[in-house]
Amino acid sequence: MLVPKVLVLTGEGINCEKETAFAFNKAGAESTIMTINELIKNPSRLFDYHILALPGGFSYGDEIGSGQVFSLKLKNFMGEELKKFIAQKRPVIGICNGFQILMKLDVFNIDGHRKMGLAPNRSGKFINKWAGVKVEESSVCLWTKSLKTESTLPIRHGEGRIVFLKDEEEKSYKTLKDQGQVALTYTQDVNGSYNQIAGVCDPTGVVFGLMPHPEADLFKATHAVDNRNPLEKSWGFGIFKNAVDYISKNEGTWK
Repeated sequence: MLVPKVLVLTGEGINCEKETAFAFNKAGAESTIMTINELIKNPSRLFDYHILALPGGFSYGDEIGSGQVFSLKLKNFMGEELKKFIAQKRPVIGICNGFQILMKLDVFNIDGHRKMGLAPNRSGKFINKWAGVKVEESSVCLWTKSLKTESTLPIRHGEGRIVFLKDEEEKSYKTLKDQGQVALTYTQDVNGSYNQIAGVCDPTGVVFGLMPHPEADLFKATHAVDNRNPLEKSWGFGIFKNAVDYISKNEGTWK
């Protein structure tokens, strides 16, 4: 049986790469942690892997904008390889800072244009707490398929509020919703995000970006409330398991 290979990208300021790699390994994959500078020396190495993960952190200190420098390096040095990777329907996940990077790589464009972005929290403050989340059942996102409808995940960000282009908010949201791209929402308004969006996917469902941290919710032992059975798998684990199972079930595609 195929063991999916996962590339977990890291670099200056990314700080959740070990937890993310651990999550995929526990789900049955084999993870490699690699710096962005190492990868762009030979971008074709990307195709040695089935899944790409962009973890959380503060890449390049969020200089000139969160995820901006990291996304520019990816776009300028291996933009075509990334497009091909996604076109082959290889799963990609961006968590927190990783989501900010994906957003600026234009993988979540609406009608061919970047009409959605991630802005500072409405409070103007960094948020660090557990928040209720809800899976949107109409979503095409492979990462959230068959998960229990509601749970809680830790969030820790200062710039995670989903916004849309001015005067096009309602239209853009409707397009996103109708295409099944709204994957995850908050059960309460935590940061002012439009309609409480916490995560979105691309139209194919293979690229997933979210602000909450599922890699910090793998076992009940680390859960803020539901921790009576500490060794039991927690809700966040299912996100990684879904991607690993997707690769394994489509084994013939990757040979």
